[in-house]
Amino acid sequence: MIAMHLHNKSGNLLHTIFVGTALLLPGIGLAQSNILVSTNGKVKFMSDAPLEIIEAHTDKLKGAIDQSKNTFAFSVEIKSLKGFNGELQKEHFHENYLETEKFPTATFSGKFIEQIDYATTGTYGIRAKGILSIHGIQKERIIKGKVTVNNGNIQIDAAFTVRLEDHDIKVPKIVYSKIAEEMKVDFNIQFKQ
Repeated sequence: MIAMHLHNKSGNLLHTIFVGTALLLPGIGLAQSNILVSTNGKVKFMSDAPLEIIEAHTDKLKGAIDQSKNTFAFSVEIKSLKGFNGELQKEHFHENYLETEKFPTATFSGKFIEQIDYATTGTYGIRAKGILSIHGIQKERIIKGKVTVNNGNIQIDAAFTVRLEDHDIKVPKIVYSKIAEEMKVDFNIQFKQ
């Protein structure tokens, strides 16, 4: 199911997966299938510019993972980000830079390059190859992270950077020293079988 929707441009990627999974598996719990879903993920981003550090976070990361195909998808509503250094900064972030009304969702979907033994407790260093979609621009990326399997529970942790120009996010020259050209992103999400 996930593999069929990896490049969905509509921003409803996870909604499609969640609804599709529920329709395909009537009477069968998700724990009995190879597809797991989660809505308890966390994302944090930081801009570390010479004159200002900007941080925001959310605990609204949604995800789906298909263990048999080693594929996954993650989605976050940009408006759910909290933090910033004040309301005006938050307003500029949503209205001027990420244009949240026009591009409300950021997604990453793809496949783990390394095979993961989801039945064996352990921590696996992984590379995830997929499509990162932010601000309506899709970029193929390879992101390093780790998958921890413990008693049937799966946790995925990753850290990476996002170059603003790769996603056509324009920053006026007057604020160059306050907004970094690359944002640092950390995320983690847990799946229960």
